Amino acid sequence: MEKYKMIENSLITKYRKAIWAKFVKGVKEFNMIEENDCIGVCISGGKDSFLLAKCMQEIKRHGDVNFDLKFIVMDPGYQLENRKKIEENAKLLNIPITIFNSNIFEIVDSITESPCYLCARMRRGTLYNKAKELGCNKIALGHHFDDVMETILLSIIYGGEFKTMMPKLHSTNFKNMELIRPLYYVHEKDIIAFAKYHELIFLNCACSFTAKNHDVNNNSKRLFIKNLIKELKQDNEYIENNIFKSAFNVNLNTIIGYHKDDWNYNFLDDYKKDHHKN
Repeated sequence: MEKYKMIENSLITKYRKAIWAKFVKGVKEFNMIEENDCIGVCISGGKDSFLLAKCMQEIKRHGDVNFDLKFIVMDPGYQLENRKKIEENAKLLNIPITIFNSNIFEIVDSITESPCYLCARMRRGTLYNKAKELGCNKIALGHHFDDVMETILLSIIYGGEFKTMMPKLHSTNFKNMELIRPLYYVHEKDIIAFAKYHELIFLNCACSFTAKNHDVNNNSKRLFIKNLIKELKQDNEYIENNIFKSAFNVNLNTIIGYHKDDWNYNFLDDYKKDHHKN
């Protein structure tokens, strides 16, 4: 049996509970895949996006919804060995990628303030544009459970607000385009275990900026949050699920204020009214 077939088989056997069932749960619960969709699966070269690609192939093969897939790889200025590794992994995993070039790394290299934020925004926009060019109405990204959980804490600790990473959302700049995150319920530790089991080696971080500034990556806010969660987990094994679930269980009766788009609410707006009800 060819290796890619063994990998596909393991998704619905050995990793059925840890990965496949959670992937399907996210897709169905949030209605991510609809009839006649054309979904651009964005592959960065890392473990998450390659696993996402295999899961999307499997659900297309075995699911009950008719939809199309495009596997999109943007080369923002990778070193040749990194691009070659992506191409080799795509071939090994039997993923028919469409690869295209951009000069995002070159542009970001001259930015000193928030280069990672700018890079992420530019990459997202470029991927939307290419996906639309290929006839897609959605793009799929490989963000997983840990990314969602960490984003919640990052927003609280560093942003002074409560927000999360949504399972899907409409694009604000590309009409009739959506973004979906099918690995929403899949834990990073299980993705790592899956890759190790099959002896798969993916790119960790191919960013040229990070390569030149090692301390930026090692001291990143997200890495700090990862370590903080590990420390908290020593006292409470359910800490990860509790953080994640908090985004589903917001008690508006105990929130001082919240906003949606340009509309703002303060608990004082209803304070006297609620008192008279009692």
